[in-house]
Amino acid sequence: MFSRAFKLIGGAGLLALGYDLATKGGPPSDILAKESGNHNVSLYGGRIRGDPKDTAEFKYFTYDTLPAFTDKHRSLMAKLLTPEMFARLKDRKTGSGYTLSNAIQTGVETPHLGVGITAGDEESWETFKDIMYPVIRGWHNFDPNTQFHKTDLDASKLNFNSEQQDKFDQYVVSTRIRAARNVSGFPLPAGTDVKGRAGVEKVLSDTFACFSGDLKGKYYSLGSLSAEDESFLRENGFLFQKPKTTNLLTNAGAARDWPNNRGIFHNDNRTALCWVNEEDHCRIISMQMGGNVQQVFARFASISDGLQAGSEKVGAKLMYSDRLGFLGTCPSNLGTGLRASVMIKLPELNKDPALLEKICDSFDLQPRGSAGEHSAAVGAKWDISNKQRIGFSEVELVQKMIDGVDKVIKAEEKLASGAALVEGVDY
Repeated sequence: MFSRAFKLIGGAGLLALGYDLATKGGPPSDILAKESGNHNVSLYGGRIRGDPKDTAEFKYFTYDTLPAFTDKHRSLMAKLLTPEMFARLKDRKTGSGYTLSNAIQTGVETPHLGVGITAGDEESWETFKDIMYPVIRGWHNFDPNTQFHKTDLDASKLNFNSEQQDKFDQYVVSTRIRAARNVSGFPLPAGTDVKGRAGVEKVLSDTFACFSGDLKGKYYSLGSLSAEDESFLRENGFLFQKPKTTNLLTNAGAARDWPNNRGIFHNDNRTALCWVNEEDHCRIISMQMGGNVQQVFARFASISDGLQAGSEKVGAKLMYSDRLGFLGTCPSNLGTGLRASVMIKLPELNKDPALLEKICDSFDLQPRGSAGEHSAAVGAKWDISNKQRIGFSEVELVQKMIDGVDKVIKAEEKLASGAALVEGVDY
């Protein structure tokens, strides 16, 4: 077993996080779960009824009535799920067997989460849209009942002039663009089983084998990883591992049978990375040192197009909806699902994180310090990314990131000159 969990940061590496193995077992069938210190018990009315997706280490709960939400429950799901809505949806089930109880379990049993609901398959978005759509509206300010998503992966449409490029090269340490892609016809990680998970890995590993040119590389299956390969992946910052029990994925059931049929692909240049069967079927990442956003986005588009073409070559296709865009496990990553970020040095703005947050917010950007949001950054290196995911095309979101970061750099230079920033002028 691996001893660490890793989280991707910036464009060049992964941050090690501690991980404790999940406690095995659980209470007998059809009893009200009581507190005993592991994630197979419910404090909010969940009962273990023997879900076909259960494993020895993880049990799905059934909620016969609206869960006993408390003031600790922060998620949109908990705020929006009414007794009437619960009664209307609780007996619905998708073709793969995913239920409302399955969908809300992570938000019920992990109260601090912000979204609090997951899809177990492509069908979940329609079967449970009475709760999914309000959550999407609340999270993205996008109404799926009246709006349609749009996609555009043409990197040549980006406006990124030589002056901006020079400034980005001066301030930006690394650039990363990532998104999720999922294979139609298979359940998502929260609702899959051994057969489905293995099927996804087969489709994706066969697809990676079709990659050529700059994308040509190697796939590693975590279930059969050698000590040498594990060391290589860890040293290069590519390794991911089983989620912590406080993560959205654990109480959603997406960490069952770990690490079987999970894997990592990287190209020979180590600038393209794909994670298989983690939160989604495939997390695609384009990254490199420096600030050449256009080059990173062009590679990202090539990975996405390569997955689409490769999937079709092996008789599959990617999940996509005209209303919701690229479909996945969590409502927060619908639409483009795209997060375009730079790791950038801002010594002056680092003296006032609240001001940096205010500036970034004015340009629809999100800054993260060394300890996440609302914290300062060690070495004044900030991770700054786009906020929105849906309702804008990929080109539009990357362009917003470029334009916003350009303004942030101008603000940094103005402060460095000794001048004060003016709200309404500089941001």
